[in-house]
Amino acid sequence: MTVKTLSVACPTCEKEVLMTPASKYRPFCSERCKLIDLGEWASENRRIPGQEMQDENWSENEGDIDN
Repeated sequence: MTVKTLSVACPTCEKEVLMTPASKYRPFCSERCKLIDLGEWASENRRIPGQEMQDENWSENEGDIDN
């Protein structure tokens, strides 16, 4: 019986990544690519499409430290 191993393209650099336990950072090819992707989400360069939600109990000034 032949077992096929699933492979995917790294979301950051598009290098082929085997989806096995040996691929420590899957679906990324490396820790570097994983951290680049995390940074893009953190800086809001990547977003999930949808309407932005507004908290009814939050005022513009509540987030200010100098209240």
